Amino acid sequence: MSITAAMVKELRERTGSGMMECKKALVETGGDLEAAIEQMRKSGMAKADKKSGRIAAEGCIGAKLSDDAKIAVMVDINCETDFVAKGDDFVNFVNDVAQALLTTDVGNDEQLLEMPLANGKTVDETRRELIAKLGENITIRRFIKFSATQGGCGCYLHGSRIGVIVELSGPDAELSKDIAMHIAASNPFCIAEQDVPAEMIEKEKQIFTAQAEESGKPAEIVEKMIAGRIRKYLAEITLLGQPFIKDDKLTVGKLVDGKGLSVLRFSRFEVGEGIEKKEENFAEEVMAQVRGE
Repeated sequence: MSITAAMVKELRERTGSGMMECKKALVETGGDLEAAIEQMRKSGMAKADKKSGRIAAEGCIGAKLSDDAKIAVMVDINCETDFVAKGDDFVNFVNDVAQALLTTDVGNDEQLLEMPLANGKTVDETRRELIAKLGENITIRRFIKFSATQGGCGCYLHGSRIGVIVELSGPDAELSKDIAMHIAASNPFCIAEQDVPAEMIEKEKQIFTAQAEESGKPAEIVEKMIAGRIRKYLAEITLLGQPFIKDDKLTVGKLVDGKGLSVLRFSRFEVGEGIEKKEENFAEEVMAQVRGE
C-alpha cells in the first residue's frame, strides 16, 4: 500500500511524533493507521515526542578515555529533574553513549542518534524507551571527541555535572588529568592570550579606562593602570595565565612548559549552562509525574 503525505500528517497529529517515525510506522503496518498508533505507543515513540517540548535542564556529563589515552570523548545528556539524573537507568545510558563514542566515527547529531549501543539498539531507540519508562524528556545536547595523533588526552569528571577533556602535545597521564581538573575548577575562556578575541579586550579596556579616569590621576599613570588591569584580566581568563589549582605560586603555563609540553585544545561541559530552567517546586513536579504530563 502506498503511504501518502496525508496519512503521515494524520499520524503526526494524533501522536505528536516526527515525520520519519510516522512514515516508518505506517510502512511497517502496511498503512494501517490504528496499528501504527498502537505500535508507536508500545515503543514509546508517541510519548517521547509529546514530551519533546519540555525543558530539560538537569542531567549528567559522561566522559571516557581510551586505554592508550589517544582518544577522549564527552557527552552532555539532559533530563528534567535532578531525581532522574541521579538514577541508575539515566546514568547507565549516559555512560553507554560515551563508551560507544570511543569506538564509533560520529560526526554530527543525526549520526549520534543512529549510533548502536552495546544493547543492540540505537541511541535514539534507547533514549525513547527511557522517556517512556522515566516519564521525562531526555535530550542529547552535545558531544565532542578528541583524537590525538602525536600527543595524548586526558579527562576529568567533577561529580556528574562538570566534565573536561584535554589534549596535550605529548603523552603525560598525570599532567593531562591535572590540567583537566584545573579547567573544571577555574573555567578558563581559552588557552592563551592570543586566543582572546580583540573585541573582548577592547570592551574591557573601555571599562578599565572609564574607571581609571575617575581616579583623577595624571594621564601617564592612568595609562599604566589600564595596562596593568588588562594584563590581570588576560591572566584570569586564559588557561596558561591562571594560577595552578594545586600550587598557586605556579601558573598553568609554567607547569606545562616545565614538562616540555603544550596544551593543544580543551573542552568543558557543565550541565544546564545556557539553558533557562523553568522554576517548579517539588510538589508540582510529583503531581506532573502522577498526571503523566
